[in-house]
Amino acid sequence: MSRVSLDQPLREEYRERFRSCVIDPGRIPAVDAIVAAMEADRFRYQRVGDGLGIPWFVVAILHYLESRRDFSVHLHNGDPLTARTFTEPAGRPLAGEPPFSWEASAVDALQQRLLHRWSDWSLEGVLFKLEAYHGWHYRLRQPAVASPYLWSFSNHYQRGKFVTTDIWNDNAVVDYCGGGVLLRRLAELDRVQPEGPAPAQPLIRLREAGKDPWTEELQRFLNHLPGIFVRIDGQPGARTSAALQRALGCRLQGDAELLGREQSTDERGDSIADDDQ
Repeated sequence: MSRVSLDQPLREEYRERFRSCVIDPGRIPAVDAIVAAMEADRFRYQRVGDGLGIPWFVVAILHYLESRRDFSVHLHNGDPLTARTFTEPAGRPLAGEPPFSWEASAVDALQQRLLHRWSDWSLEGVLFKLEAYHGWHYRLRQPAVASPYLWSFSNHYQRGKFVTTDIWNDNAVVDYCGGGVLLRRLAELDRVQPEGPAPAQPLIRLREAGKDPWTEELQRFLNHLPGIFVRIDGQPGARTSAALQRALGCRLQGDAELLGREQSTDERGDSIADDDQ
């Protein structure tokens, strides 16, 4: 039984770390190579995941984290597929006879960890299950260090690791890419949508009243630009729209000036059409 639950504070931590995650620029080629290899074998991951209700990229990320994508070993623990597992957990898979296919063994490993009973495949739910698969010893025993199992190769992890189950080394560095970082790169490349499809309408629209956190984020960004000073109040009003115009050459959807220009364009188009007739 997990000693950690996916409560609201943990959800918020996952969201913030994912949004603020910056992959080490020097590691991007290596990360992209891993992502490309996962995509090349997507059909194998889907073959395993679809029958269990697990997204293909979760299976792919776990395969990298547990065995660096070695299709000749058990997903359970890296023992060879030519026999049942002999290290913990030993004697897996329970059904069938060796040699096992990677897919059959992977299904058994994921079922043993009860991932087929998990239904929350939101961004937070994915990160929670990735971290849980490796265990909670970083979170529970070294909480000052973000788990490298998720965040290695990013700004969220620098150094520190368990060199054995019980021995911690402050200066040791994990040399593999974290699962959260792989998920972030997949999202950056638009290969997956861990928060679901993008909204059909703009997240920020000009309005007379009401506040939202997305507007606050936009206002903070605008204030970093030279010569732009806008109040950070979460209100998507005319001043924020004018600042956006100065920064990017466009205004918030719903801006009266924008609507006026569109209406004027439509009227000119109508008059030209009438003249043609």
